[in-house]
Amino acid sequence: MTGKRDDDTSEFAAIETESAPRAIGPYSQAIAASEGRMIFTSGQIGIDPTTGKMVRGGVAEQARQVMHNLRAVLSAAGGDLRNLVKISIFVKNLEDFSTVNAIYASYLERPYPARSTVEVSRLPMDALIEIEGIAVLPAAPAHDQ
Repeated sequence: MTGKRDDDTSEFAAIETESAPRAIGPYSQAIAASEGRMIFTSGQIGIDPTTGKMVRGGVAEQARQVMHNLRAVLSAAGGDLRNLVKISIFVKNLEDFSTVNAIYASYLERPYPARSTVEVSRLPMDALIEIEGIAVLPAAPAHDQ
């Protein structure tokens, strides 16, 4: 879906994939902007897209599923985790930080994206972790004319 905001001439497109959980509210899984080069993902929680339910287990299992979901959304936009430039992590308990950090690091490589981590009182569907990201895709190669 492509659209234009009334007060702006910038084009944007919604990114949707069945490989990540469907939006559970009035939002898109991600939005592509700046000619599709900038991808702004919605927060991903530990929902298994095949069942629509939260994965079983604790913060480690949810963190792994979140990273799979984030990868799937970025893939639908033509990118990957390596294209991330900024991550925001929301955890229900900051004492889980070392577990989350180890799992997060196992999915990424240097240079790591900039990151914020915040403890929150509650997340959708009582998730233990939510991650959103901003990615920048490489420019398409110029074609000879």
